[in-house]
Amino acid sequence: MKLRRCAVLYLESREALAIDWKSVLSGGNALAASTHWVALAPHLDLELDVGAAQVAALGAIGQTVWSERADAERGFGEDLIAQLLELGLLIGDTPQYAAQRERDDTLRNTHWRPLSALAHTFGRWRGVTGETGMEAPSFQALLERYGEPPPPTLDLAPEAAVKLPGAASGRLDEQLLQRYTGRNFDLQASVPLDVAARLLQRTFGAQEVRKVGPHSSVLKKTSPSGGGLHPIEAYVLVQRVDGVAPGLYHYHPIAHELRPLRALDAEAAGALARYMLADQHWLASAPLQVVMVARMERSFWKYRNHQKAYRALALDAGHLSQTFYLLAAEAGLPAFITAAINDADIEQTLGLDHLRHAVVAMCGCGPAGKGERTMVELRYGETEAI
Repeated sequence: MKLRRCAVLYLESREALAIDWKSVLSGGNALAASTHWVALAPHLDLELDVGAAQVAALGAIGQTVWSERADAERGFGEDLIAQLLELGLLIGDTPQYAAQRERDDTLRNTHWRPLSALAHTFGRWRGVTGETGMEAPSFQALLERYGEPPPPTLDLAPEAAVKLPGAASGRLDEQLLQRYTGRNFDLQASVPLDVAARLLQRTFGAQEVRKVGPHSSVLKKTSPSGGGLHPIEAYVLVQRVDGVAPGLYHYHPIAHELRPLRALDAEAAGALARYMLADQHWLASAPLQVVMVARMERSFWKYRNHQKAYRALALDAGHLSQTFYLLAAEAGLPAFITAAINDADIEQTLGLDHLRHAVVAMCGCGPAGKGERTMVELRYGETEAI
């Protein structure tokens, strides 16, 4: 049998603090620290405690070239190598370890940059709610907890400033100046079908399909994309759209169709929205919501093991969300965008593999609820829509 180390592995030294009562009673330090190693392996989507001997073995066994299991056992012992194989930190070439090898191969074949794979895998949320960590937006609470924030802008070299002329009026002003984030949506109102169709087509739809090879094409959209690849897919959660049954859909950007994935009644759609949005009830009632999911295979086909590829996916989502915002403003609707979502749970709901897909953010819009556009003064003298 042959083996090798998994493709991406980080070992983190963590410290645990405890009260040292013996030291306290003798007049010494109150805290005692102990350290241990944690293995972070994106293909496993797990944090695993490992010992110093296991760390030494993992550091000595390569990740690319297959080596004989017997050689590793002579160096580190049969039991230790067996443990690392069972954990999936070592990959074996026999059917017994086929599941771990398949996950490791998926990571390798998707061409992840190791640090990006680590940040993506271990930055995802599961089951976050108001009780487990999600907080309602409140500048006042933040001010009371943390004090004044850093100033809103840098103030560099004012003595050498070049005064600019006032901004001229333009055709985009109406949408730009009316754009705002909604946090209170009308629970009885719906989005007209023609408005939803324009929002989806002009934000996520293909304005043109261009052939770049015998069997290859790229899409022209209204927002820019890293490498012109447009890897972000739109999964639509409908709660209240005229003529469309509540449920989960995939928006096809070329056919301009909502393709059903799961039918839901109104109550179930609302509950799913709230769960996806990590209990942000002030956003969950929006009648139209879009989950933006990046296809790694599309982006990393070009940007293989690239330092900036994962960052470009976040930029793509930002471009799309701003286009969505402006189209919502054009229709007289408040909108939202948030990355504070239960992305690992969304993956499960949509049947996605986190090594091949990244749930980047959710956006949505709908008619404003009562009092939504009321403006309140903050302590800085600025205003915010509530």
